[in-house]
Amino acid sequence: MLAPAAPLAPFVESLGWYAADLPDGRDRTVPTGTVQLVVNLDRDELSWYDGGVRHTRGGAGLCPPLARPLEIDTAQQRRAICVVFRPGGAYPFVGPVDALDEPVVDLADLWGPTSLRDRLCAAPTPHAALHLLQTELAGRVARAPDRGIAAAAAALHRGLDVRAVSDGLGTTTGNLRRRFAARVGLAPKRFARVRRLQRLLDAVGPGGDWARAASEVGYFDQAHMVNDFRALTGLTPTAYRPRSAAERNHVSLRPPPARRSGSR
Repeated sequence: MLAPAAPLAPFVESLGWYAADLPDGRDRTVPTGTVQLVVNLDRDELSWYDGGVRHTRGGAGLCPPLARPLEIDTAQQRRAICVVFRPGGAYPFVGPVDALDEPVVDLADLWGPTSLRDRLCAAPTPHAALHLLQTELAGRVARAPDRGIAAAAAALHRGLDVRAVSDGLGTTTGNLRRRFAARVGLAPKRFARVRRLQRLLDAVGPGGDWARAASEVGYFDQAHMVNDFRALTGLTPTAYRPRSAAERNHVSLRPPPARRSGSR
């Protein structure tokens, strides 16, 4: 992981170059509320599964935030670069995030033809690849950061309700909802639910005391937590088994059946 350079810091939370000897199979990803730019350096494709059908895009893509789980191929995570944007941080690069209606959007559909993936693959070291990517992003900033939306996202992450956040910004809930969705990619209430889930995963710890953690992060009761957890992850808390302690947003699934290609 790499902290972004100063010009990108208002927009980007982190950049990472990843390499792992992962078996063929699938992961279920847990929603985080963030936009991610992913480049598969191992092969020129990114894919996801919907109703058992495999959909593919080019090897450089933007992943808008979801309020549901997503199944992806582990093979595509063997060598990759990932940029995690701050809430609202992707908007200056791609425009309204809520207009992106697929789990993976080919970067060429957003930026036009680009040799970015080829240049990243040709970089001599991971550090050189990350430096190249930062330079590319710095040259594509088209708008200033929306500091009001950044403040709203931080408040929602802490557990404030939407009305309190809109009042704090001196705007209506409707205006906040429209502005927030365009810049973040989720409506404020959905974003707050996803971030509460992330706080829950922070709080539960290795002992797995879900009842205590649910109370700490603001669920009404344990049943409320279980229902929300299932809606956002497709799992019950007791069935949740992250791939590793450092990869809590990935849950390994059984190897996939024979692939079927989805149409664009």
